[in-house]
Amino acid sequence: MLTGLNIAVIGGDARQLEVIRKLTELGAKIWMAGFDQLDHGFAGAAKAKMNEIDFSVIHAIILPVPGTSLNGTIDTVFSNEEIMISEEWLSKTPENTVIYSGISNAFLDQVLKTAKRKHIQLLERDDVAIYNSIPTVEGTIMMVIQNTDFTIHGSNVCVLGLGRVGMSVARTFAALGAKVKVGARKSSHIARIEEMGLASFHLNHIVKEASGSDICINTIPHMILTPAVLSELPSHALVIDLASKPGGTDFKFAEKRGIKAMLAPGLPGIVAPKTAGQILANVLTQLLAEQLKEGKESSS
Repeated sequence: MLTGLNIAVIGGDARQLEVIRKLTELGAKIWMAGFDQLDHGFAGAAKAKMNEIDFSVIHAIILPVPGTSLNGTIDTVFSNEEIMISEEWLSKTPENTVIYSGISNAFLDQVLKTAKRKHIQLLERDDVAIYNSIPTVEGTIMMVIQNTDFTIHGSNVCVLGLGRVGMSVARTFAALGAKVKVGARKSSHIARIEEMGLASFHLNHIVKEASGSDICINTIPHMILTPAVLSELPSHALVIDLASKPGGTDFKFAEKRGIKAMLAPGLPGIVAPKTAGQILANVLTQLLAEQLKEGKESSS
């Protein structure tokens, strides 16, 4: 149970609704900022403007999965209100208040460092990332089907990166009958690719190895699909970039070459928001229970 915890859920999308539902069921008291256009409510949760929240009693702040934009604004799908994170309202929270988000950026890191508040990035956790890879793969398959005129079966697919998402993508496309090759840097990843029965290559050889790919799926959050690489792809190729913004693709050059390249971060929240929200809610429940326990122990 989370009775006694005061939590501010700020902004967000449909995934946040699953989080709010779960936390209120467990007895937490929730303030929802950026949800004023949401039709239904939750027992134990109240809609509020930022200036209506008493941050001095807030134990945890849950931001949207992306955290903030690079200028500090927070996504508010259910509101037209612009909300920006600031050191001013963070400093009003107790010193042991914890801020949760999916990922972070330089702006958010700096604000939280200045405010001296603990920050937990949920997508850095293996459990969240692995569970999230399931709707990510399903969304990737959907995008490929919608944007090609050939079958996945028999097509040449190049997957860049063998992290938690890359592994699931490579395995699933291979199971659908695609000819999959995977690029990585670590020798351990190369070994794993070969153990999976897939073709492997070192990313130093990406220009040669990616050439001829019908579908190229990137999971690396750095510029990897450069003009040199894109120049070797056939004009019918489809690029799906799953890395966090701004992705790892030179999208302007791809457009110039007539190659369809799509940035698709946050697919779980688009194709399966209920499932993606439940994944976050389950992990947050565990983390908040630990935080509540620590708080009680430190005050006793």
